[in-house]
Amino acid sequence: MKGLRALPCRPREWTFDMLNFIEVFDVMQVEPTTGASVWNGLTGTRTALKRDGHTVDSKAMAYCPIEWLDERGYLDAERARQHPRPWGI
Repeated sequence: MKGLRALPCRPREWTFDMLNFIEVFDVMQVEPTTGASVWNGLTGTRTALKRDGHTVDSKAMAYCPIEWLDERGYLDAERARQHPRPWGI
């Protein structure tokens, strides 16, 4: 149609403009004896996990403020303690 233009799609990893949230994923390992998934203590962005060779399960997505991430793209517990939690507002 004349006068319409395509809008660019948001990238798979994006932030919310209002609160600066970003999608993050837990890094899980399979327990060899039981086959159960066990969290290994890391949570990071899609980019960080893929870069470091982890598989991303899109269904296991959560969101956190970008201020909580370290320079590698992983959740830093100390930074999370230093910044207020937006849902406490």
